[in-house]
Amino acid sequence: MWRGWRDVLGRLGFASAALDAKLLTGHALGLSTLELATRENEPVDEVAAGRVAELLQRRMSGESVARIIAEREFYGLAFRLNEATLEPRPDTELLVDLALGFLPAGGRVLDLGTGSGCIPIAILANQPAATAVAVDLSARALEAAQENAALHGMSERIALQQGDWFEPLSSERFDLIVSNPPYITSAIVETLEPEVKDFDPRLALDGGPDGLAPYVIICAESVRFLKPAGWLLVEIGFDQGAAVSALMLQAGFEEVTVHRDLNGLDRVVAAHHI
Repeated sequence: MWRGWRDVLGRLGFASAALDAKLLTGHALGLSTLELATRENEPVDEVAAGRVAELLQRRMSGESVARIIAEREFYGLAFRLNEATLEPRPDTELLVDLALGFLPAGGRVLDLGTGSGCIPIAILANQPAATAVAVDLSARALEAAQENAALHGMSERIALQQGDWFEPLSSERFDLIVSNPPYITSAIVETLEPEVKDFDPRLALDGGPDGLAPYVIICAESVRFLKPAGWLLVEIGFDQGAAVSALMLQAGFEEVTVHRDLNGLDRVVAAHHI
């Protein structure tokens, strides 16, 4: 069955037609990739065939496979998604790599705009003594983060708070603050691929007229919530390294460094609070 849908997607120009058809057919039928291969000649009843068709039609409308199956892998872990969360992207794994290098043993992490919770959960999974606070404006996003924390056994180590950036926090200070905030300019959002523009939550994409609105707040306020010698790490758009670095320097940070991803693009800015 999946081969027929592969051909349909291929004719429509989907570059990953075979993989998409396999994943969605297997998901609809409750079969692993191996089971799909070994049982593909078995008959499928009308109800099951309808489930497959429904998922493939969603893919043809431009919705991503990860959003259809409501799950995406990040840093070797599976994360559940809903309509209020972005799909974790491989580029963001650099933020986790750097965070693990800066976080002291048993350290405390704050994640701003946590979405699915993938960043702090990945950090905690690789730093067994660490704990975290994760903030998001969206209650629905926090539902996904809560589900993912439970899925990976992190519920006791991560506190989820609803609010606008630092608003729900008290006087607590952290060893590390991380964030992958909305950073796409408002005008550019409308020109993105339908898979992003039509299905990703606008709240997690739109960074304001210049794409820097979240960074203005994060850079200015982080110094109040960082311990001495703490670090701030933020993901950025490929052309925002200089602007975000300037905001950090203006806020009093030192050792401001732009780190590039595997594609050679500026991806994360790190700054030290002395």
